Amino acid sequence: MNDTGCNVARHLRTAAQTTPFAYATLTPLSVSNEGRVVHQHRSFKLLDQESDAAARIFYADGIQKGTRTLLAVQPGHDLIVCMFALLKLGAVPIAIDPGMGWSKVLNCIQHTQPTALVAMRPIALLSHLPFKAFKSFSCRIAVGGSKWRKLLQDCTSATPLPLAEVTATSEAAILFTSGSTGAPKGVNYTHGMFDAQIKLIRQTFKIQPGEIDMAMLPVFALFNPALGMTTVTPMMNPSRPIEADPAPIVAAIRSEKVTNSFGSPAIWGRISAYCLNRDIKLPSLQRLLIAGAPVPNGLLEDLRIIAPNCEIHTPYGATECLPATTIESTEILRETAAATLLGQGTCVGRPVSGVQIKVIQEASGAILNLSDATECTPNTIGEIIVTGPSVTHSYDQLPLATARAKIRDGERIWHRMGDLGRIDTAGRLWFHGRCIEKVQTAHGILTTESIEPAFRNHEDVQRCALIGIGAAPKQIPVLVIEPKPESFPGNDGERETFIKNLRIHARHNALSHQIQKIVFQESLPVDVRHNAKIHRLKLAEEWTRRLSPKFSLKL
Repeated sequence: MNDTGCNVARHLRTAAQTTPFAYATLTPLSVSNEGRVVHQHRSFKLLDQESDAAARIFYADGIQKGTRTLLAVQPGHDLIVCMFALLKLGAVPIAIDPGMGWSKVLNCIQHTQPTALVAMRPIALLSHLPFKAFKSFSCRIAVGGSKWRKLLQDCTSATPLPLAEVTATSEAAILFTSGSTGAPKGVNYTHGMFDAQIKLIRQTFKIQPGEIDMAMLPVFALFNPALGMTTVTPMMNPSRPIEADPAPIVAAIRSEKVTNSFGSPAIWGRISAYCLNRDIKLPSLQRLLIAGAPVPNGLLEDLRIIAPNCEIHTPYGATECLPATTIESTEILRETAAATLLGQGTCVGRPVSGVQIKVIQEASGAILNLSDATECTPNTIGEIIVTGPSVTHSYDQLPLATARAKIRDGERIWHRMGDLGRIDTAGRLWFHGRCIEKVQTAHGILTTESIEPAFRNHEDVQRCALIGIGAAPKQIPVLVIEPKPESFPGNDGERETFIKNLRIHARHNALSHQIQKIVFQESLPVDVRHNAKIHRLKLAEEWTRRLSPKFSLKL
C-alpha cells in the first residue's frame, strides 16, 4: 500500500499528538558549580514542528523524495530534527561514523554518492575542498547556531507537513557498519525494517511511553521519539566513549531520573567504577542494554550494585540485524558465567520474538540458498545466521558483499553474522567470536571467546586479545594483555610474575594451556563506535612482525 502509514516518521507525529507537551529531548548546556547538568528542554510538539520546518528548508534547497543526503550533525536534538525531517520528505539519510578516520569517511561518501549534505557549519565549509568524494554534492545546508534556529522559527507552521508517501520496501536510510574487521559497508534500510526494529525493541524490552533514555550511541536516540521516550543527550564524545568523563553523565542520570540507557561495555565500565568509588547509586535506572562487545561478568556484578532496580540486558545483533537475541544479567550470573570462564563461549541469550537463528557449518564462499547450508547439531560451533523482519537485505551498491552475506530461503533472507557460535539444548546462542579472528593451530581451531574470558576477569587485566602468529593452519596462539594502568609490569621480573599469575588464574580453562606466549601492550586498538571491539587482525600483523624471529617464522 502506497501511503503515509508506512513512513516511519509517523511515529513522531503520533507522539506529538498524544503527548504534545511531554519532553522529547534534553540537551546539555552547561554544568553548574554543584556538578548539576543544565539542560534545554524541548517537547514532542516542538520536535515535530521543528522537523517539519527543517523539511521545508531542505525541500526548498532541492532535497526531496529519494535524495541521498549525507547527515553529519552533532548528536542530540538537531540530529533528531534533521533525521526526521529527511524521513518526512522520503529522502534517504546517510549516517557515517566520523571517528572511523578521514580516509574511510571519504571512501564511504564517494561510494554512496550523496547529492545533498546536511551538516554542522564547519563540515559544510570543509565539503568545498577539492576532494573527489565531495563532487556529488549539489546542495549543502549548514545546521546549528543562531542562524539555523532563526531559520527554523521562520519556517514553523501550525499546519503539519504531509508525510511523503512510501511503501514498506521504500529505502529509508543507509547506515554504515563500524568496519571493525574490514571496510565499512553501507546497509540499506527500508521504512518497513525500521518499523520492525521499533516493534521488536518495544516488545522485547517492554519499553513504555514516558520513559527517559540516555543513549550513549547516537543512532539509538533516533528510535526514542518513535517509542515515546525522552532523549537525554550525554556530555561525551560519541566516537570516544572510553574517554568520557563519568561525572556529568552520572549527574544527569540522577537528576533527570533516567530509566533506560544503551551503551558499550567501555562506557559502562567507566560509569560503574566511578559510582563504586564514591558509593553512588542509580536507583532510577530500570533497564540497561549493553552491547558492542562481550560484557565481562565482573561488570554485570558491579552494575547490579550501583543500579539495584535495573534489568541489565546484553543483546546481540549487528547493524544489519538488530536486535537478534538478548539475555538478562541474572540468568548470566546464575547459569552461564561459569561455563564462559571454562571456555564454552559467551551466552547471548534466546532469539527475540519473530527472529530465527541457526548455526551452520562455516563456509568461505557465498551460500546462495539455505538448502546449500549444513545446519550444525546442538552445541557444535559453526557460523551464525539470522532471519527476521528487521534483517536487512543488501549492502549499498556492493553486490559481491551482499552475495557473501545473504542467504535466500524462499521469500526470506538470512544474514550471515560473520560470527562463530553454538546453540545449546535450551535454545540459547553462545557467541564464540568473529569467524575471521579465529586462530587455526596445528592442534585445531581456537575461538576468541573460548580463551579470552578466562584471562580478562583477572583483577589486573583491562582487556585481552587472542591472536594467531604466522600462517593458518599452523598459527601460534598468542595472548595480548592490556593491563590496568596501575598494573603494567615495569621490568622482566614483574612481567614473569604477572604471566605466572595469569596462567594460574586461567588454569581451569582446558584450552588455556595452548597459549604459547603472553605479551603486554599498554592500549589495544578498538573500534570507533563502541571503543570495545578489539582490532585483533591489526594486532596480529603487528605482533607477527615483532615475534616472528623468536618463533623462526617466515613472513
